[in-house]
Amino acid sequence: MTIHREGRLLLFVLLILLFGLNWAILYFFPQSVLVQNSVIFVSVIFYLVILQFFRNPIFDITQGDKTVLAPADGKVVVIEETEETEYLKGRRKQISIFMSPVNVHVNRMPVGGTISFYKYHPGKYLVAWHPKSSTENERTTVVVKTKDGVEVLFRQIAGALARRIKCYVTAGQHLEQGQEFGFIKFGSRVDIYLPLDAKVKVKIGDITKGGRTIIAEMP
Repeated sequence: MTIHREGRLLLFVLLILLFGLNWAILYFFPQSVLVQNSVIFVSVIFYLVILQFFRNPIFDITQGDKTVLAPADGKVVVIEETEETEYLKGRRKQISIFMSPVNVHVNRMPVGGTISFYKYHPGKYLVAWHPKSSTENERTTVVVKTKDGVEVLFRQIAGALARRIKCYVTAGQHLEQGQEFGFIKFGSRVDIYLPLDAKVKVKIGDITKGGRTIIAEMP
């Protein structure tokens, strides 16, 4: 387990601020042991909560040309056939994974290939499970073309709390399956659009692990 680079500066600054707060409490309330201990306790708990947002587990990734890996840790909240109107312009199978604040926030490539499209969309901050969050919230759209020529689209979608989406890809870039492509601070949602003949291997309510859980198989 390591700390993701997105959180290192924040955690360092927060550590300094909490240290300064506890020093001030000790200086201005030298006789109040209860206040001192209470502030220390709250500071430690608060720091640990923020720390867990930025954990980045290390593990081996089992790649497969026909398998689709979960792009994020979380819970499957949508499995449906829908119309993808931004880029693919056709019917696709959509799988959506909701990331809660306690999940790992690293996003990983569901399949390997070359990035054929990338776009950032500013937008609203509706709760991530809202039906319109996929089209109205702040989001990124990424399309990857596999070596078989199949294009898979996925979106990072901001929620009510997650207002810092990071996406590290550029058009024309080649990425391996399971490789990190982005990060969403404090939880949100990732949608993935697959061909209609893809075989979904998860069901609503299933818990996924990014880069490890197989969510579908390509034909």
